Order: sequence, then structure tokens, then C-alpha cells
Amino acid sequence: MTEQRGRLSRRGFLGGIGAVGAGAAGVAAVDAAAAHPAAAPSSTVAGPLGAAGGGADVTSAAARVDFHGPHQAGIDTPSQDRLAFAAFDVVTDDAEELRRVLTEWSQAAVAMTRGVRVPGDSVTPALPPADTGEAVGLPASALTVTVGFGPDLFDHRFGLAAKRPSRLAPLPALPGDELQPQRTGGDLAIQACSHDPQVAFHAIRNLARIGSGVVALRWTQLGFGRTSSTTRAQATPRNLMGFKDGTRNIKAEDTDLMADHVWVGDDEPQAWMHGGSYLVARRIRMLIESWDRAVLQEQETVIGRHKASGAPLAASDEFDELPLDAKGADGQPVVPVDAHVRLASPQANGGLQILRRGFSYTDGIDEGGLLDAGLFFISFQRDPEHFITLQRRLGTHDALNEYIKHVGSGVWAVPPGLPDDTRTWADHLFA
Repeated sequence: MTEQRGRLSRRGFLGGIGAVGAGAAGVAAVDAAAAHPAAAPSSTVAGPLGAAGGGADVTSAAARVDFHGPHQAGIDTPSQDRLAFAAFDVVTDDAEELRRVLTEWSQAAVAMTRGVRVPGDSVTPALPPADTGEAVGLPASALTVTVGFGPDLFDHRFGLAAKRPSRLAPLPALPGDELQPQRTGGDLAIQACSHDPQVAFHAIRNLARIGSGVVALRWTQLGFGRTSSTTRAQATPRNLMGFKDGTRNIKAEDTDLMADHVWVGDDEPQAWMHGGSYLVARRIRMLIESWDRAVLQEQETVIGRHKASGAPLAASDEFDELPLDAKGADGQPVVPVDAHVRLASPQANGGLQILRRGFSYTDGIDEGGLLDAGLFFISFQRDPEHFITLQRRLGTHDALNEYIKHVGSGVWAVPPGLPDDTRTWADHLFA
């Protein structure tokens, strides 16, 4: 099969790939008097007047997603169209300062997800405004703000070593890694998702401002065009390779699968992580120019699906089961042994599944004039080892590796949600 493809070597075609800086991000402001919204499925969505509406249209610019609940919003919430992601380093050894920032971050996130100003003094001429202002007048646009704690946060600096989640550790070196340190790691992560890029950017910008002197931005990434559906009401989107992406993703309605594969259970020794999850982020650059020169047959055998319909090879509908045992007239598997969908499928991985929640990205061109674009992959799983297992298989055998490179990475423990305004993200670590 490899000989028939006749593909160009990515090194020969794309020799000398460089890095381009990632974008920044931010989110909208908060008002302590704003009304709460209602639920879908762990999050509550409210209409423009704040009326509860579990069936409300989360795609509406007026939609608000409740910050509070058993799980953090931004995981099983219907995936929004825009992403602003940021990794931070903590630049102090003062645990009380870290506690203060996490408390203020929680309060700001509550406000911004309600579509109101960040709390604080915004009118005193002699002081900087508490809210940077670019989201004033914009609706909440289904904003969610999700926090994660990195492995190095639990070192000696803050007395948190005894609270480290049992499965939290830096990701090991993985096949296909070409990681750039300036796009990898971080003590804290913030995922801000919204239907409005300015609302999402505003979130990260204001949290970075609140944390100044205690935390510093390590790297950021803006994303557009979701690359997965997280509820059955959402159609399957397409990634920058033009293929439908995430057809077989876990859906929020699949509560048993969410419990088995996404949410941390009672077997975790750290009780504060029960109901949380683990976030893995990977910046996956697509070698766009090489991919665009591949013939359609090559593209479809690499992925294992028909490009137009999204159906598996030798099937007719996007949601047909993968015919992994089917063979063609030549006796070879219809879905090639190195096809991406075969290697990633639960059937080929002992039933292993993760919740995907990625976005497309583009960051201009590199010094060779080639597009710096691809997939900002985000997954949530109850154990990072699940991602590691999948990536070892994909990174070793996947035909798609000819057209991609993993250039950024990180893993964070995502605590459960907060019940109400009396609790903050600081309580997970310091209560």
C-alpha cells in the first residue's frame, strides 16, 4: 500500500519547518448581581433574560452556561466554535498569593460566564479598571472557563505534594514528538471556549492581568472551528484536512461512557479530584502543502473514511460501524491496517475511549512561507494513561504521521465543579 501511495516525504517537501508564535486569549466580565443559568448536561444554559432552559440553544450568542455544577463547564458542554487556551507558570513561592489568585480567578470566571464585568473598581480614574472592557456590550456567547493544575504545581513550593492526584505526572516521550519547549507544559491551564473570539480572548487576558506578579503566561493558543461534537444535537465538523472529525466521540448524553472514561471516580485517593478529569493538550501541526498534493485515494486510505460523506471505507453512512474485518478482492483489509480510524478505534484498543474537544488553528506562515496550521487537540479522560496508550499506537503505526507533527503538549488535573459562589478553585488545593 505504501508503494502505491507514492507520497512525498514530508521532510523532502517541507524541509526546514519553523515555529510561529501562538496567539493570546481572553474572556468577558462579571457582575455579582447576574442571574444563574440552567442545564445541559452538567452545565446550565439560560436564555437572554436569564430564564432557566435546559433545552436552550447553546449556539445562541445570548446563551449562558452555568459556571457551577458537579463538573466544570467546558468538558461535556456542547462544544463552542472558538477557543482561547493559556498555560501559566507560577512565578512566586508564596502559597497565600497563589490561593488569592485562584480565588479571584474563580470570581472573575463566574462573572465573565454570566456576561458581566469582572468584579472590582472599574470607575476610579486614578486606578486601572478592573475589567479591560473589550467584551462590554457583548453577550456571554456560551462562554466556559475551565482550570487545570499541572504536575509541577505539586512540587515543594506550596506544600501541595501530599495533594498530588495519583495519576498526574508529566507525559512521557511519545512516538512522533517534536515538541517545542515554548509550547509545552505549565503549572496552570485555562481553557476558555465561546462562540465569540473576542469574548474568549477577553477571558484569558483578564485572568492574566489578575494574576500578574504571581503567574506569568507560558504559552497561548487561539482556536477556531471545533473539530468534534460533544452532544448528539451537534453535526460532525470538519478539520483542516477536509475530513469529518470526531464521528465516534463520546457524547455528553452517554452518561455511562462519561463515568467510565472521562470522570475521575471514587478509586482516586485524592477525594478533591472525584468528579474531575485530566486534560491533555497537543498542538498538532498539519503539513498542509504536502496533504493538499496527495490524491483523494491516498487521503481516504490514510484516514480510513470517505472524504465527502465521512462514511468508513466500504460503508455508506458516516455512523456505520467500522468494517475492520472486511477484505477487498485483493484479500487486504478494506480499512488499511495503518489507517487512522482503525488505530484510534475502541475495537482496536480494548474499548479505550477519550472525550475529544479540539479546535483548528492557524498562526500565519513559517520562515519558509509554509502555513503554520493544524489541530489543537484537547482530550479529557479519567486517566492520562489512556491518552498515552492511544498515542503510542498512533505515533508508531498511523499513516497520518506522514502529514502531521506534534509540536506542543501538556497535561493537567482538572478538578470537579464548584457548587456555588461560596467556593472557589483555591478550595480544591488549600481548603
